[in-house]
Amino acid sequence: MKSPIVLAAALLVLSTAFAHDHEHGAGGPATAPVAPNYAPPAREIKALSPQEQRGWIEGENMGMARAAELNGYPAPMMVLEMAQTLKLTPEQAAATRELMTRHKSQVRKLGAELVDAERQLDVAFRDQHAEASEVDRLTGQIGQLQARIRASHLRTHVAEQALLTPQQMQQYAGMHGFAH
Repeated sequence: MKSPIVLAAALLVLSTAFAHDHEHGAGGPATAPVAPNYAPPAREIKALSPQEQRGWIEGENMGMARAAELNGYPAPMMVLEMAQTLKLTPEQAAATRELMTRHKSQVRKLGAELVDAERQLDVAFRDQHAEASEVDRLTGQIGQLQARIRASHLRTHVAEQALLTPQQMQQYAGMHGFAH
C-alpha cells in the first residue's frame, strides 16, 4: 500500500494540473486540452461540420425525431420501404409520399435558414465584431429554427401513425422491436 504522503502528493499534482487546465480554457473532463499551436480544421462555418451543414440543408433526421422513433411512432420513409410487408393500400402509400414531400420541403427550407444564421454568427466572431445583442438575436433564431425543424420531424411521425391501421402499427412495431 502506498504511503499517505505519496497519495497526497499524487492528488496535489492532479488537482494542480486540473486547476491549470480549467483556468486556461481546456475545460473539464469532457474536453481535451488544446495544444498551444492547435488549428481547427478549415470549415466554411466553424461551428458546423460539412456533414452537419449538409444534414440541415437536405432535411435529414439528425436525431430530431428520436422521441417518436424510440417510442414506436412510424417513420414515413421506413413505412414506404415496408409497403409490401405492411400491405399499404395505394391511398396509404400516396398519403405517405405526400407527407414525406411536404415534410422534406419544410425542413430543407428551415435547415437552409439555420445554416445561414450559423454562417452569420460565425462571420461575426471571425471578423471580430460580435456584439451581445447580435449573439442573442442569432442564437435565438438558431434555437427557434432547431425547434421548428424538430417539431416538423416529430409531427410527421404522428401524422404517419394516423395513416396506418392498428394491425399495421402492430406489425411495424414488431419489426422494429417496439412490441409491448
